[in-house]
Amino acid sequence: MQEKNRKRGKLFYKLLLIFLIVSLVPLGIVGYYLISLTQVTLNKAITRDQEALAVGFSDTVSNYVISFRNILYESAHLEDFYTMNMEKERSMVNHLMQVHSAFLEISVINALGEETIRMVRFSDSNKTRDFINDPVYRKVMKTGEYIGGFEKYNGTYPCITVAIQIVNPNTSYAAGMVMAKLSLNSLSGLLKTSFPDATHTQAAVIDINGFLIAHSNPEEVLKKNAKLPDEILKILLQNDAKSGGGEIPLITGERVLGAFSEVEAFGWVVYIQRSISVAYQASRDMLDKTWKVMLLVTVFVLFLGYAVSIVITQPIQALREAAIKLGEGDFNYLPDISIPNDEIGELAHTFMEMSDSLKVKTAEIIDAKEQLEKLNRSLENRVEARTRELKSAQEELIKKERLAAMGQMASVVSHEIRNPLAVINNSIYFIKTKTNAQPNPEPKIVKHIGIIESEIRQANGIIDEILSFARSRDLKPKVTNLHAYLEDLLMSYPFPQHIQLEKHFAGEHFMVNIDQDEMNQVIRNLIKNGIEVMPEVGKMIIRTEWLPDDTVRIDIEDTGPGIPKDVLDKLFTPFFTTKARGTGLGLAVVKKAIERHKGRVEIASVVGKGTCFKFALPLYKGAMPPPPPPRA
Repeated sequence: MQEKNRKRGKLFYKLLLIFLIVSLVPLGIVGYYLISLTQVTLNKAITRDQEALAVGFSDTVSNYVISFRNILYESAHLEDFYTMNMEKERSMVNHLMQVHSAFLEISVINALGEETIRMVRFSDSNKTRDFINDPVYRKVMKTGEYIGGFEKYNGTYPCITVAIQIVNPNTSYAAGMVMAKLSLNSLSGLLKTSFPDATHTQAAVIDINGFLIAHSNPEEVLKKNAKLPDEILKILLQNDAKSGGGEIPLITGERVLGAFSEVEAFGWVVYIQRSISVAYQASRDMLDKTWKVMLLVTVFVLFLGYAVSIVITQPIQALREAAIKLGEGDFNYLPDISIPNDEIGELAHTFMEMSDSLKVKTAEIIDAKEQLEKLNRSLENRVEARTRELKSAQEELIKKERLAAMGQMASVVSHEIRNPLAVINNSIYFIKTKTNAQPNPEPKIVKHIGIIESEIRQANGIIDEILSFARSRDLKPKVTNLHAYLEDLLMSYPFPQHIQLEKHFAGEHFMVNIDQDEMNQVIRNLIKNGIEVMPEVGKMIIRTEWLPDDTVRIDIEDTGPGIPKDVLDKLFTPFFTTKARGTGLGLAVVKKAIERHKGRVEIASVVGKGTCFKFALPLYKGAMPPPPPPRA
């Protein structure tokens, strides 16, 4: 019994000594390192926080100017301005001056550079000026807006000039500009509120020349040629970085923690400065608390070493090794230990039973997982296939319901609208006959009769498009020489004088089986669309090309402005149109007619260059052209 106690005592002291050496020495080294690292990290965090304040206020400065620029922009696009009605403009300018105290002066200049209205906050002088040769006026009329640099209004108040072009939305022409002097005094108020004297922090906004725009002490800005100290300006103005911070030594011998951020839109710089003693006070407090915590940890480690040294035994170490093997998936490993008849022995028996049970359960889980993965893959494939089938059936059903509804609507439109239109047309013809019979017919009456006739034609055209899309008459195909057919069709089409027609036909004997009336509607519709997008000058190109799949492709190309990519996918959708007036059925009718001829259609367009409609028709089997020669 004494031998056993003696061995246990030796093990206890050995473990305690080793634990203290292994624990306290690294703990002391790591503690010293962590204390130093904590102080450095906290100081860096304080510096980053100050940089974040500078970055945040630079955004505030930018938003301040942009918000008033947006106010002028929205005002300049109101009817009160673009109509250039002086009474409305004066009322609007007066309203802006009353609502926004930051505007020191607002002027309205017309398209001739003449100042029509001028309101000044701190003066009764409203003498107008001529801006025709003013660089600000020229830039605004060319680019749409102008935001000037920092200046002092009447030599005292910091401000900038903001000017916005007045645009008539109906004509998109510039009607003039509205120009304002925007006070920057509010920025000093924001700085003073954000950084009061109690925080021992100074903040300022400077321009690219170092002059003060705003300061947390507003009286500094009112000084003549107010600037920050030269040692600070040298750092701020010669630094290429957008933001930064660090310690700065002053001429007085004091060291301060400074941070800056550039106001990118204007080239200004926001600068925030705190005394080192104040800025790093939190770091020193944290250092004192950290030393106290390290002392408590040392005491705790001593107690923990004593406790662990008592309870650690070799069976525990063996069980630990067995647990590691078990974690690696080795379920056959058994610890080679002598199991005592105590709590540790019971723990060892429980561990063995757990190992056997875990081995069985793991095998069952792996098998179940494999089966579940197989079922999941099979279920996913089935769901995906059913989803595709359901979606296809749903789309087909919607399409059929839409066509059925269009057929009913077309019938109603034909009966309920065309008959009244015919009556109106006959009536207006009678009125026109009576009017023309008079010696001097009233011009306004003649004009309005023409308008009514034009609108009747427009309405009949809309009805024709709807009926063409909704009704499906039987095709009357006829074997046709494609090039001869195209020549006749183009010769009879009334091309305007400003449109140049080019024809590029490949081969001579392309025979197609087509319904000529329906194909006339397709080609005329596409040519008409191309001419409409070229109101001044342009070129229409008609070409044909044999394709290896026994089809002939017909290209109808224009040199218009092109079609944006986001619109291309919707062009053949019924009722989709980009025109101010139209049913959106023209291209839908085109697609339907080509598909009825077992053909296909596609569009190629480049914005700024033009659009090409390409549709392919199957060649007549009785007259197959020879394959084209290989290209060089």
